[in-house]
Amino acid sequence: MKRIFSKLLLLCALLPCACSPVYVIRAGFEEAKILSRRRPISSVIEDPATSGETRSKLRLVLQARDFAEHALDLDAGESYTTYSYVDSDTLLLVLSAARKDRFEAYTWWFPIVGRVPYKGFFHFDAAHREVARLEAAGYDTYVRPSGAFSTLGWFNDPLLNTILRYDEVSLVSTVLHELLHNTVYIPSQIAFNETFANYVGDRGVIEFFCARDGPESPRCRLARDAWSDNLRYAAFLSGMVRELEAIYGREDLDREAKLSMRERTFAAAQRRFVSEIEPALKTNAFRGFMRRPLNNATLIGTRLYYDRLALFEAVYEHFRGDFVRSVHAVIDAARARPDDPYGATAALLSTRPAR
Repeated sequence: MKRIFSKLLLLCALLPCACSPVYVIRAGFEEAKILSRRRPISSVIEDPATSGETRSKLRLVLQARDFAEHALDLDAGESYTTYSYVDSDTLLLVLSAARKDRFEAYTWWFPIVGRVPYKGFFHFDAAHREVARLEAAGYDTYVRPSGAFSTLGWFNDPLLNTILRYDEVSLVSTVLHELLHNTVYIPSQIAFNETFANYVGDRGVIEFFCARDGPESPRCRLARDAWSDNLRYAAFLSGMVRELEAIYGREDLDREAKLSMRERTFAAAQRRFVSEIEPALKTNAFRGFMRRPLNNATLIGTRLYYDRLALFEAVYEHFRGDFVRSVHAVIDAARARPDDPYGATAALLSTRPAR
């Protein structure tokens, strides 16, 4: 525990305006509590008290980790070699906020990761106080629960019991997603980091199950369907955002007129989702769209994971379906141009892939 606190507090000592000491101490406490409960996954598998379903999923996690490290050449470190049990499904609340009349996220600055458009709150009352403050200042807000948080490789993150609720395809995708963050994370480029990790997780799980089970196996088909739905949903979001950006950019409209037009755009998008998008979906991943509040904060928070997702699929096609080469080409490009990782990724499409 002392090592955890010392690392986190050292960051804030070096950059005293970066984050509240109370926030860092609480983050350190929560991380220390998780790490103190770690057990080797191999021991949990061998424990007679472990259920058959849990044992099966833990074996799958180890196999996914091995795939990430050896087939995809990701930096797995010691992440997901241990297991921790947490008492609550909701470890923290994640808050996003944005201006109502333009796509401008409210951001927080933290060491290492830079400026980010969300903040996790371990104390739920504090999250709701911050929501009230931001809404009083005229911002849209969006609060969502999270069962885990990543340390981006600073600590050997254990697998949490909250993740074992996922189906097998989602479980493997999550492992690949998080290990991609261990491998590369571009400071202050949150949308790129998350969308690229989505690509690695959700297309990578196709590679994992289709090679293991065969191209017509149920898990392979589910992984393909999930990726297809991701691309469809990402295109839907992009279309809605373009319409809203056109409204927000109009100089002939005052703020109230823009807000009125955005509400009509939201309503039209919801009708289109019900009539066109939802019937075409192959999985249940996005069925909750209509139950979610729709505002700029929810859109920005959601778009972080789907921003220009089709670009990564285009790179995959450009490299003739060689998933590993596409992943490392993007990693190298992003590291070379950290100020514009999307532009660097797009530039790959003009290169000639080696045979």
